[in-house]
Amino acid sequence: MQAEFPGLEPKPSKADPLDILIATMLSQNTTDKTSYIAFQNLKNNIGTWEEVLNAPISKIRNAVRVCGLTNQKSAAIKNLLKQLKQKHGELSLKYLDKMSNDEVYKDLLQYKGIGVKTISCMLAFSLGRDVFPVDTHVHRIINRLGIVKAVTPVKTFEQVKDKIPDGKKFLFHTLLIRFGRKICRAQKPLCGKCRLYDICEFSEKEKYAMLSSAEPVENNFIILEHV
Repeated sequence: MQAEFPGLEPKPSKADPLDILIATMLSQNTTDKTSYIAFQNLKNNIGTWEEVLNAPISKIRNAVRVCGLTNQKSAAIKNLLKQLKQKHGELSLKYLDKMSNDEVYKDLLQYKGIGVKTISCMLAFSLGRDVFPVDTHVHRIINRLGIVKAVTPVKTFEQVKDKIPDGKKFLFHTLLIRFGRKICRAQKPLCGKCRLYDICEFSEKEKYAMLSSAEPVENNFIILEHV
């Protein structure tokens, strides 16, 4: 699969974990490019997370409006910052450094709007943990290939997390995202151009192989690599 993206060797960004967590929250049900704009709006139009916490919710809504689910996302961000301040006296996730992955999941799943994928992305992209985030692209490809049979990304995560070799989880995650955008798309996948066609178990691959006349479109922007 890496042959599809020569020269791309993704590495964790080591960005601030709170930045990564909030950027991932913004990326739900939208594109990485629009969620990146929303993230930059928060930073440029409001300021620090302390200033976001103290800002009127209407100002937060206006900043993140571009990425959709405006009310849910703005409320979830405000709630996260408020509870972090109450519990820890500061707006920081540095306390997670001393926790195991399981402890981090248990701690952050208490917050509304934060799920397993969001936490996994923060662990992988910021803390450099060897975890395998499962978003919609990863969920779709893993199931089409027959590696697991699961109906939701969370169930895919539970079934596949121990099957990926140690040290390869972050690389595999980012390659699958790019592959899902370029070839194994949700709608009209380019099965006729897929290097994994022979091993794929997707029931409609023959139909889409005959229809695969479009050229792959490069879409390599991943928000968490730019935070």
